[in-house]
Amino acid sequence: MTETQHDEPLDDRPSKTQIKRDMLALQALGEELVALSDDRLAGLDIPEELREAVREAKRIAVSKHGAQRRQLQYVGRLMRDVDPAPIRAQIDALEGHSRVHNAWLHRLERWRERLLAQDDALTELLAVHPGADIPRIRALIRNAQREQAQAKPPRAFRELFQVLRELIPESTSGESR
Repeated sequence: MTETQHDEPLDDRPSKTQIKRDMLALQALGEELVALSDDRLAGLDIPEELREAVREAKRIAVSKHGAQRRQLQYVGRLMRDVDPAPIRAQIDALEGHSRVHNAWLHRLERWRERLLAQDDALTELLAVHPGADIPRIRALIRNAQREQAQAKPPRAFRELFQVLRELIPESTSGESR
């Protein structure tokens, strides 16, 4: 061997393992696209060919013949031709909105539980939201407690949640009760 062969810099290409990891990550991102609802998928800014492949993957039923697996691999293959960062950012934004919405729903559930368990919770709710319909909320609390005690269907329990949903806007992120 000549000395020039040893002095050449090492190849900067990614390894086969890294290439495979990258392809599997793109395929996983494609699977996330397939898992999205049609409405959310329609709102994403992705190439039309990729959108059609994702729709087709949604239509294919999971079978022992592997058609859906092959379609997901095709989606992953199409993902190699696009920049995945904007798609990932769009999906993360959608999931972030869902997390905010879920946190709001949990906050409403905590208020409902407190209203049913603690006598002073209604006073606290009125301090935070003075426009509440006090007689209606009191009646719903009383009826929901009665429903729970008598193991009846939770009609008032659910209605109380709906009243809280109208009363407490989703945008109040600072409130954690």
